[in-house]
Amino acid sequence: MSLNLKINPLKKWLGDYKYPLVISGPCSAESEDQVLETALQLSKIPNVKIFRAGIWKPRTRPGDFEGVGDIGLLWLKKVKQQTNLLTTVEVANPMHVEKCLKNNVDVLWIGARTVVNPFSIQEISNVLKGVDIPVMIKNPVNPDIKLWIGAIERIYNAGIKNIGAIHRGFFIYDNKVYRNQPMWEIPIELKRLLPDLPIIVDPSHICGNRQLLSAVSQRAMDLGMSGLMIESHPNPSKALSDANQQIEPSKLETLLSELIIRKQKGDIDFENKLEELRSQIDEIDLKLIEDLANRMQVVDEIGKYKQENKITVLQLKRWNTIINDRLKSGEKLGIYNDFLVKILELIHLESIRRQTNIVKNSKNI
Repeated sequence: MSLNLKINPLKKWLGDYKYPLVISGPCSAESEDQVLETALQLSKIPNVKIFRAGIWKPRTRPGDFEGVGDIGLLWLKKVKQQTNLLTTVEVANPMHVEKCLKNNVDVLWIGARTVVNPFSIQEISNVLKGVDIPVMIKNPVNPDIKLWIGAIERIYNAGIKNIGAIHRGFFIYDNKVYRNQPMWEIPIELKRLLPDLPIIVDPSHICGNRQLLSAVSQRAMDLGMSGLMIESHPNPSKALSDANQQIEPSKLETLLSELIIRKQKGDIDFENKLEELRSQIDEIDLKLIEDLANRMQVVDEIGKYKQENKITVLQLKRWNTIINDRLKSGEKLGIYNDFLVKILELIHLESIRRQTNIVKNSKNI
């Protein structure tokens, strides 16, 4: 894929800012007091340059809080009057864009649910023609880098050169750790294709859990990403949307102070390649775990079969055959015998334990 987009660096459209750039504020603007209280606290944190607040909220189900609407734009005007912060709002259609422009919002961002629809992106692009305003584009909900790039290209073709990408993770069914899987290999590839494009990482939406924010934020910094978008709220437990992933401004300040910021020497290829390889390891490890689980299911079947036929659990001849065969295979693949024996012994001990429990449980029935 060949891309030739001359995107402006962050300093061109933000002026001076402290690295990493931090965008923060509540998931949703809920009241004027809540917005101003949050903004005033955030304005005291040096890294925070842009205040974010959702006023039109795309919710999965009707009846969920869908934002305060247009009145929130008036509250953001007061934020600009009372603090040194720029403001940003999510837009999903041309009407949103026009209202933001009329109310002097500084930066627009396009959400993940909108990016999946090229028709919506094109409609927003059309209304942005001839307008000079920075636009940040979140990755689509599904892991499709072409959709993400397509949205960036449409905004760029409208004449916008001040563009940033926001990595907020990807929806994966039955995701047990993160709300949205980071899949770092995708923003890394985007960075390779568009090296001038600032990429802001959104740990709040990746994690869905404030306890994980620090680790994901550190990973973003280790990869040389341009900044962070972290949701903050003066009382997260009472937030009307995404309560679990928001933190108080004071805790955000602590999180930022504990980040290890690596020196950037102009070449991040090493870190990108390392993360690419680590992503491969993560996938292989997951496959190993799945294979182990499948193996133990077969072990259980063998245990039941032995129990039904009154055969001893321990079969030394079979165990010796496994050791000899697996070590020969491992040697051909460059795996040290001592290492492989330890793994095989652990697997064998677990197999014996499971089969012994099957026999024990059958006696108790």
